[in-house]
Amino acid sequence: MGREEGIREVEMGEKGSVEGDHEGQRDHEVVDDDGKPKRTGTVWTASAHIITAVIGSGVLSLAWAMSQLGWIAGPVTLLLFSFITFYTSSLLADCYRTSDPISGKRNYTYIDAVKSNLGGIQLWLCGLCQYVNLFGVAVGYTITASISAGAVHKSNCFHNRGHGADCSVTDSKYMVAFGVVQILLSQLPNFHKLWWLSVLAAIMSLVYSTIAVGLSLARIISGTVGKTSLTGTEVGVDIDSAQKVWKAFQALGDIAFAYSYSMILIEIQDTLRSSPAENKVMKRASFIGVSTTTTFYILCGCLGYATFGNHAPGNILTGFGFYEPYWLVNIANVCIVVHLLGAYQVFCQPLYAAVERWIAKKCPNLQILTHEHPLMVNKHIRCRINIFRLTWRTVFVAISTLLAILMPFFNDVLAFLGAVGFWPLTVHFPIEMYISQKNITKFTPRWIALKSLSFLCFLISLAAACASTEGVIKALHHYIPFKTKS
Repeated sequence: MGREEGIREVEMGEKGSVEGDHEGQRDHEVVDDDGKPKRTGTVWTASAHIITAVIGSGVLSLAWAMSQLGWIAGPVTLLLFSFITFYTSSLLADCYRTSDPISGKRNYTYIDAVKSNLGGIQLWLCGLCQYVNLFGVAVGYTITASISAGAVHKSNCFHNRGHGADCSVTDSKYMVAFGVVQILLSQLPNFHKLWWLSVLAAIMSLVYSTIAVGLSLARIISGTVGKTSLTGTEVGVDIDSAQKVWKAFQALGDIAFAYSYSMILIEIQDTLRSSPAENKVMKRASFIGVSTTTTFYILCGCLGYATFGNHAPGNILTGFGFYEPYWLVNIANVCIVVHLLGAYQVFCQPLYAAVERWIAKKCPNLQILTHEHPLMVNKHIRCRINIFRLTWRTVFVAISTLLAILMPFFNDVLAFLGAVGFWPLTVHFPIEMYISQKNITKFTPRWIALKSLSFLCFLISLAAACASTEGVIKALHHYIPFKTKS
């Protein structure tokens, strides 16, 4: 009996050990090396996030930007910005993990990466630039979505009443409607839940960009085109010399905005699975995203400029260079609205998370921050609502919507956002972190090259910021809040 009991105990111990090993293996399968739920993102979901963030309202202003720069400087500037964006994004991808790109400590946000690699005053400057820019993007996307929604109404009006009819419409009501939808979408708890919205938004961006290219190409084939030149708008014919300089610099800001996504690159990278290495996958996703968007940018910019010439509208789909087929123009504008619904969240979720982490750190015992209230809409639709998340995110959307109503200036706002965000977030911090991480010695050829690139981009951003500020001030002088119709 004693021997049998001993055997049973050994067998039970072995069974318990095996079960324990299986449980440990299961635990290992559901969490990553940092103890957080296992990330499932791939190169394709990351590419979708990037395309959603990059191909945005900026693509619609590229024909105008080309008209200011001309056939030589325009395409060269587009290619130059795409190269700089991809290069600095590759540097930034290596900063997701500190010390070692495969096994180092994770940085969950852009500002975490700056804190780990630079710290000090650089951290505060980064936070200011990143979060102000993210908030500005929310305002810019609200403006753009409302203009596109209003363009659907105008398109139907022009089709029914003729191209000379008065089809003006107030954009404010569309801004409010966009804000209401964003309040609902903002209740998604975090960035990891957005993959489906990013895929949908990426598809929409490709659809309306393709429509814009197709409409421009059809106009070119028909022979109905505007006058173009190697240097763009002509001094003394289209504009005076001072405006030529201002608008050329503003065009640089528009192009810079069209490539802005570095501010959320680390957050996108934090959605990727651990194997293969996140930095390698992110570099591949950046290449796919930037090359795809650059192709569409060159097509939209060059074909749009060839179509409208030096008088290209600020937004080729809402400026009504295209009236027919009206249903196709409507589809493009609806796609823009759907895309911006997703893009708004892609940019704002990192800001939401940063504020909520900061408050949780300051008030760790505040239950309202973590308590989820179950809400059942019907048998099939259930969700959980956090009162703090509902309240503060609603306030954020309301403020961004109000500012959009007060300043509905498409090109000027885009140029300012691009100018303010491009140098610090796309160029300066990635280069500084790379230099710190790789311990690059001062005044070596590599150090000089990186610093020279940063300084050149600083000058471009400064010039674009001055020009766009002048544009906003000028637009404000001609605008009466709540009464202007577009």
